[in-house]
Amino acid sequence: MSQVVTETMVRVEGVHKSYGVGAAAVHALRGVSFEVPRGELVALKGRSGSGKTTLLNIVGGLDTPDQGRVEVEGRDLARLGESELLRLRRDRVGFVFQSFGLIPILSAAENVGVPLRLRRADPREREKRVELLLSLVGLAGHAAQRPGELSGGQQQRVAIARALANRPALLIADEPTGQLDAETGHAVMELLRAVVHSEQVTALVATHDATLLDLADRVLELRDGEISEH
Repeated sequence: MSQVVTETMVRVEGVHKSYGVGAAAVHALRGVSFEVPRGELVALKGRSGSGKTTLLNIVGGLDTPDQGRVEVEGRDLARLGESELLRLRRDRVGFVFQSFGLIPILSAAENVGVPLRLRRADPREREKRVELLLSLVGLAGHAAQRPGELSGGQQQRVAIARALANRPALLIADEPTGQLDAETGHAVMELLRAVVHSEQVTALVATHDATLLDLADRVLELRDGEISEH
């Protein structure tokens, strides 16, 4: 899959998404449009049920809109076949979820290395990348520990390191601090901001925590399926 160089990482135009039919239909997104320039950390805020997760899933190629257009690095997602979407999600997009999503029986290092194993990366390169990422997220001394032996904040740091394993261009984080206390959540958001610069990643982060929004370059708000910029 050829890489298209563009200053706009994400372009969303007139995206609609509904669930159900008739009077019972839920209109999650109503003509949403925005752009995310390369290298920015953009926060997406809104109350629970405002459509944040739906929008992130559509931008990440995990879901499709009913109407509208979504581009990532200049690629129209609607024009990509399933295999091309799979490669996009594997190679160009990293995902961080509220639930961490770590594999309990694997160590922190092994969890971070999973995406590299799926790509059949050279073992020496894989070990070097994993070591670098664990150091980047402040967990160099916890490589051998399993998720159950780590705090919630440490588990989320492992999840962030894993999301960065394949050097994605776009990092999508859905309420990454939702299960963390305020202090730990703030530290995780500061870490996300740091990796945006150190790894030259663009990030779209959904959060409803107002105290974290000042760390973003821009803030977009979803309300009743529509978006506005703050």
